[in-house]
Amino acid sequence: MTTVLKVNGVSRRVDATPETPLLYVLRDDLGLNGAKYGCGLGQCGACTVQLEKEAVFSCITPLAAVQNREVRTVEGLGTIDAMSPLQQAFVDEQAVQCGYCIAGMIMRAQALLDVNSSPDDETIRAHMMPNLCRCGTHQRILRAVRRAADSLAAGRRS
Repeated sequence: MTTVLKVNGVSRRVDATPETPLLYVLRDDLGLNGAKYGCGLGQCGACTVQLEKEAVFSCITPLAAVQNREVRTVEGLGTIDAMSPLQQAFVDEQAVQCGYCIAGMIMRAQALLDVNSSPDDETIRAHMMPNLCRCGTHQRILRAVRRAADSLAAGRRS
């Protein structure tokens, strides 16, 4: 079955059944490998993407739930040469260790910053709670989200 998706601002056609997880379509059909397969149960957050600005676990989001809605992946935020403020903050705060969870962490944080550009630490922690980092860089991730929020609040793009 052919489905039209809008991913990172571009309409794409894919042949997949309605129950196919969005993660599989992103990785296997569209070649967008930022979202990772972690648990397959929506419990770790490695697969997090944005669906209409909401952070969702793409491993448990069926393709049928995505049609006619905007999907945003980490590839849609910026490039290595022109990073988004959030991506730059993760680099500046050295918030990456193994890197497996980072795309999901960034997408969950971006969903927060899209609706609240000045969250306090408690809000950041609560929002980031569903995503796990097994390397333990949680404090650096918190600092990165705070740094990006400060940058956005000041109207700067770094």
